[in-house]
Amino acid sequence: MSAAISVSGLNEQIKALLETSFEFVSVEGELSRVTKHGSGHIYFTLKDADSSIRCVMFKGNAARLKFSLEEGAHIILHGALSLYKPRGEYQINAFSAEPYGAGALAVAFEQLKQKLESKGYFDLSRKRSFPKFPQKIVLVTSATGAALQDMQRVATQRWPLVKLIVLDVLVQGSSAAGQIADALRYADTLQADAVVVGRGGGNIEDLWPFNEEIVADAIFAMQTPVMSAVGHEIDWVISDYVADMRAPTPSAAMQMLLPDQNELLQSIDEIRYGASGMIKQRLDRKYEQLQSLQEAFKRHGVEHRLSVQAEVIRELKERLNRQMAQRLEQSRREIIPLIERLNQSIESTLRQKRFLMTQLIEGLTANHPKNKNKSGFAQIAREGKVIDLEVLKVGDIFEAMSDRRAVKAEVVEITSM
Repeated sequence: MSAAISVSGLNEQIKALLETSFEFVSVEGELSRVTKHGSGHIYFTLKDADSSIRCVMFKGNAARLKFSLEEGAHIILHGALSLYKPRGEYQINAFSAEPYGAGALAVAFEQLKQKLESKGYFDLSRKRSFPKFPQKIVLVTSATGAALQDMQRVATQRWPLVKLIVLDVLVQGSSAAGQIADALRYADTLQADAVVVGRGGGNIEDLWPFNEEIVADAIFAMQTPVMSAVGHEIDWVISDYVADMRAPTPSAAMQMLLPDQNELLQSIDEIRYGASGMIKQRLDRKYEQLQSLQEAFKRHGVEHRLSVQAEVIRELKERLNRQMAQRLEQSRREIIPLIERLNQSIESTLRQKRFLMTQLIEGLTANHPKNKNKSGFAQIAREGKVIDLEVLKVGDIFEAMSDRRAVKAEVVEITSM
């Protein structure tokens, strides 16, 4: 009869046998009873429909996982069988794991995306706008990468007035995420108008630092607007969702952030041309209004009224002058016959007076002692004028006057003596 061995000895033999026979295994199953210990170790059970096996993933291996082990997840576990000697229980010492039917990085991406979305990291309400004319932009990227050269070239072409500050960081590798997060926190203290974080294209492993939660936390905490410009247009990373704006490429980030100086100059020319035309139209309208007001003032102003009154006065004066001229002409025509009649009356009266005077003189002469013997003496006159008998002709009417009588007579015959 063979000698008996201790329980510990048996377990030691089993342990050696298991660990040498099953140095590496890949097992498919569903996660159950996942416990993430504060030490960093992860304890869980991998099961299928009929069986289960205990598993452990120690801190070092757990830190290298690209996705989180979650209850009910279907995975492929890579590790080795080991025996926990104190209890005689065997388990799988997990080295790594990958999602069943999908890449680990893809699952890790979706897990972190869902986590951050539930925390409000992607809310549109917290997105900040960028200034239209930024003066200072911080670029968080590799100083030796082509992405930086592209961004500097586009910035020089579009808006040379902008100041670019470059914070050199690793953009791939295990330590890249920490450097990027630190640079973002420092950039937030530089009082810049915007921060661009990014790099050129690459595979999912190269771009993974921008999918790390530490980078997402740094972007979320920033006060300065952040633009994520990672990889090519088809590449999406977690920083694209958290940032205030995503650019499909680094060069596109500069095109989106900076105004185009050529377009701006053209716009200024169009505005200036439009303003000139508008000002000219307005001046033309104001000039027309001024002319209209001037015409209205001329029609209704004091000068126009005085001019109208002056014209009325001038017309009245002309009418008065015409009426006075007509009246004077009429009076002249009326006065001339009166004057002629007055002259005739005066001449007739004078003739009579001269005739009477002549008679008086003749009467006085006839009564004079020297002429008392004279009788039958008469003076001949025509139209009040004393004439000589020699001027009379047949048919003439004349007056014969003595000191006592005056007669009118007609010459019927002339006889020479």
